[in-house]
Amino acid sequence: MYLLGYDIGSSSVKASLVDAVSGRTIASDFYPRTEAEIISLRPGWAEQRPEQWWDCLKQATASVMASSKIAPKDIKAIGISYQMHGLVMVDKELKPLRPAIIWCDSRGVPYGEKAFCDLGETQCLSHLLNSPGNFTATKLAWVKENEPETFERIYKIMLPGDYAAMRLTGHLCTTISGLSEMMLWDFKEGGPAAFLLDYLGFDADILPEIVPTFSIQGRVTAEAAADLGLAEGIPVAYRAGDQPNNALSLNVFNPGEVASTAGTSGVVYGVLGDVNYDPQSRVNTFAHVNHTPEQTRLGVLLCINGTGILNSWSKRVIAPEGISYPGMNDLAETAPIGAAGVSVIPFGNGAERVLRNKEIGCSIHGVNFLTHDRSHLLRAEQEGIVFSFMYGMEVMAEMGMKLSKIHAGHANMFLSPLFRNTLAGVSGATIELYDTDGSVGAAKGAGIGAGIYADNNEAFSSLEKIEVIEPVEADRRAYAEAYALWKERLNRNL
Repeated sequence: MYLLGYDIGSSSVKASLVDAVSGRTIASDFYPRTEAEIISLRPGWAEQRPEQWWDCLKQATASVMASSKIAPKDIKAIGISYQMHGLVMVDKELKPLRPAIIWCDSRGVPYGEKAFCDLGETQCLSHLLNSPGNFTATKLAWVKENEPETFERIYKIMLPGDYAAMRLTGHLCTTISGLSEMMLWDFKEGGPAAFLLDYLGFDADILPEIVPTFSIQGRVTAEAAADLGLAEGIPVAYRAGDQPNNALSLNVFNPGEVASTAGTSGVVYGVLGDVNYDPQSRVNTFAHVNHTPEQTRLGVLLCINGTGILNSWSKRVIAPEGISYPGMNDLAETAPIGAAGVSVIPFGNGAERVLRNKEIGCSIHGVNFLTHDRSHLLRAEQEGIVFSFMYGMEVMAEMGMKLSKIHAGHANMFLSPLFRNTLAGVSGATIELYDTDGSVGAAKGAGIGAGIYADNNEAFSSLEKIEVIEPVEADRRAYAEAYALWKERLNRNL
């Protein structure tokens, strides 16, 4: 008995086959081998062809089926994780009307800002828990104004994961969590956000049917089965955006539990048990995978743009030529906590939500030409990334979230002992590292949705904990002093 999980990313589509009984991943692969094309016709634009996702999904599926040699009939459920906030529009034949406008496209920003101003901050935050921002709804507002002929032909709008599920099942639907990331779910009214739909001039009929996140959402059609080499009738039983799904992959379901990633950008995602929001909208709040009308479970998302991208820049520009990432980490650790007074403000990858959408750039402070060297700069950049996490985590704490334990995958910057120890030291949180990824999490989510697992604890009972990092009490004061200096320097830039 096996479960199949897909992760529809902007760089690639990954597929994983999981043994439902042991929880072991038996095959995994991704396509394309190089990063998927992102179409950018103008600065700030980012589009992908939905058909490209399907082609990559086919190739990844063929690979895992060939390498695993399992019978298609033994796959009992399919789950889908996907890049959040994208806009896919289809006609009545369920064909895409244009390339999808994906998460990193910024053309919706002015529409979101105007809606926030016109409708009022209180109205938007109390109902949407966010400003309309640069999410799916405001991307659609751009289409309405700039491509009216396309807009008039829209039958339904959907997210990238909804598109993949539609191609698998022929059935078009989404979830409460999905509508919340579109910015089209009203948490106060418990339904689609009629006030924003009316303001933007959208008919509610363009929204897909709403289904539970964990449920039989459709079954693989004969056509899709022939296309993918799967068995007809396999249920699609779970879908979620990549950040809620990452939390699920780490078994983060309950209030106070926190998941984190630190790839190109960095994310801290914590679960809240009450409807709440940041009055300054510095973090985003969405319905978590297990949110229901009867049980409030919200995912509060902090995103820091300048994370792994700063670390890779430091490797290219600051570190000795030819050094590996582990070697760079070792060099950075030769400098003391606080990097002897050097601070790096890491916001050099665009406007930051946590800074109220200000774009202040990256800056380096406190360098003494006689006493500082590469090791201090390399330590300061990793500490600066961690301190930016802490800055946002303080916002999350203001919302009532307890941050005593952080779950993370054993990947990217969490491979750095310096990074992990700094995060534990400055936050006081215990960090638990696990061996998992988004496609594996989606497969296990499908197991929950199909009733193969009784609950998340059974689904993730085999989750492998690799390492636990506890704060070193003797170092807490040094980290606190370094963070205070970093924050003082940040505030001068704001």
